[in-house]
Amino acid sequence: MLATLAVVALITADLRFNQLETTRAALDTVAAPIYWLADIPTRIGDWSDEHIQSRARLLEDNQRLRRENLVLQGRSHQMSSLQAENVRLRALLNSSALLRDDVLVAELIGVSPDPVRHQLVLNKGESDGVFMGQPLIDASGLMGQVVEVSAGTSRALLITDATHSIPVQVNRNGVRAIAEGTGALGTLEIHHVSATTDIQEGDLLVSSGLGGRFPVGYPVAVVSEIERDPGLAFARVLATPSAALDRSRHVLLVFTSDPDQGD
Repeated sequence: MLATLAVVALITADLRFNQLETTRAALDTVAAPIYWLADIPTRIGDWSDEHIQSRARLLEDNQRLRRENLVLQGRSHQMSSLQAENVRLRALLNSSALLRDDVLVAELIGVSPDPVRHQLVLNKGESDGVFMGQPLIDASGLMGQVVEVSAGTSRALLITDATHSIPVQVNRNGVRAIAEGTGALGTLEIHHVSATTDIQEGDLLVSSGLGGRFPVGYPVAVVSEIERDPGLAFARVLATPSAALDRSRHVLLVFTSDPDQGD
């Protein structure tokens, strides 16, 4: 009898517990939207903090990437400049290998501030063996000659200077003439060319060696324009210098077999 009562009590308690659980579950279901609404401010605050932090990080990353991009662009430009300079130096060294004379590589460190005077300042001087009248060339042709020498530097006069002249000859047929500077960096004027002389546009002019200042055979200019007037004895001939007078950074100073020829 007692055992039966105990079983009935357990069954009744279990039924009540299940009912409570069912009621609690129903209440939780009803209260869920309330909990969700109540948690909205907290979630909005968390989202706002995260969003603000993410935006700040994005702005910081964007600024960092911009700085890195500028640095990389600067390095890229520098590499391009170094590569171009390397190409020019290779061409210069290749040209020196073709010369029969000894040469000295010099670097341009200044130009004349006077626009009328076409002069360059070089980082080689008397201590390096540089002498007055020494020819100056680049990978493409003759540039000028040394006119002033100090212990560690020298000054060179370009062939386009209005006071400069050089004896030349047409490489095709040996016709001789005088190429004089016009004061314009890209133009030489060829004097003493008869109107009947066999000279054509595109002819290469090289140093003739006359006068003993410049060795024979260096490219000087290419004939660019010829005007023949039947009433004049001489033709007007213009030429474009072969050397890159306004672009060369490194040049060659030529030592001939007899350095005293520049004196």
